[in-house]
Amino acid sequence: MREILLVKGNEAIAMGAIDAGCKFYFGYPITPQNDIPEYMAKHLPEVGGTFIQAESEIASINMLMGAASTGARAMTSSSSPGISLKQEGISYMCGSEIPGVIVNMSRSGPGLGGIAPSQGDYFQATRGGGHGDYRTIVLAPYSVQEAYELSIKAFDLADKYRNPVVILGDALLGQMKEQLIRKKVRTRKYKKDWILTGAKGRKPRLLKSLYLQDGELTKHNWKLFKKYMRMKKEIMFEKFMIKGARLVVVAFGSVARIIKSSVMMGREKGLKVGLFRPITLFPFPYDEIEEISKGVKHFMGIELNTGQMLDDIKIALSGKKCTVDFYGRPPGSIPSPDELLNEIKKVYDERIG
Repeated sequence: MREILLVKGNEAIAMGAIDAGCKFYFGYPITPQNDIPEYMAKHLPEVGGTFIQAESEIASINMLMGAASTGARAMTSSSSPGISLKQEGISYMCGSEIPGVIVNMSRSGPGLGGIAPSQGDYFQATRGGGHGDYRTIVLAPYSVQEAYELSIKAFDLADKYRNPVVILGDALLGQMKEQLIRKKVRTRKYKKDWILTGAKGRKPRLLKSLYLQDGELTKHNWKLFKKYMRMKKEIMFEKFMIKGARLVVVAFGSVARIIKSSVMMGREKGLKVGLFRPITLFPFPYDEIEEISKGVKHFMGIELNTGQMLDDIKIALSGKKCTVDFYGRPPGSIPSPDELLNEIKKVYDERIG
């Protein structure tokens, strides 16, 4: 199977989920991710799957936990306020080591905010978001093709680590249309000797996040921590025009796509500028940014927020003699390549001349 399609980013995520073997989807309508449940409602039953529009976001995350505990590949999706409502369930899934895929096509906040694109959910996604000492793998696509491919990868990673995986997009990525090459997918099968399928003929199994015996919860949390450290091998990133750069812009998701144009325009004007794009936001590519700092001493973070990934950039460069500048665009409008190039040039002129 090989198809060349013109689809939205939201639809690409849904296609990737189905091609990855997702059999259950649970969700609740919220703009701007509604194309995902619409697509799943129509096409998931065609492959023997089940679509359920839950009565709330809280119900949908708990349905995900229940379905995934039986070994099925399952997914939910929402947008920023809806993801906030799912946080308790995500914490329970991490504590119980139950895999699942959670999609956040983020919108403006805080509160109800608006429906425009935003990257204001970075803290929520990369720092756990709910209660307890846990992490989720976070994947940040920047194109329709990548949305499809990372959706497939999310299911493999969730099963590999028995942990929820978050796909963090935004309203821009979800609503834009572009070419998608859809191919036959081979997904990896993971041994699931922990799933709940009824105890007839075997000893009962238990999935839980409640540990009350002395030292029991401490031991469990260190086990989870070691798993999160193993996730570091899954780091993904893109380097664009880094060779010869004197200023490196660090950006993720849809804004990185805009900055690519800014970087190319800057190069044409003689600015030695490049782009580093984290694809995994957790685990974050600290070592890769540190390696770049051996040859580049000036960095600039650009985000559609007031500065969240900026903290991770500074951690990566801690102790290095590097400058770190920032330009943030809070939600409400989308910057053009010319606007971002102007901000990059200001920093370039000040730091490099």
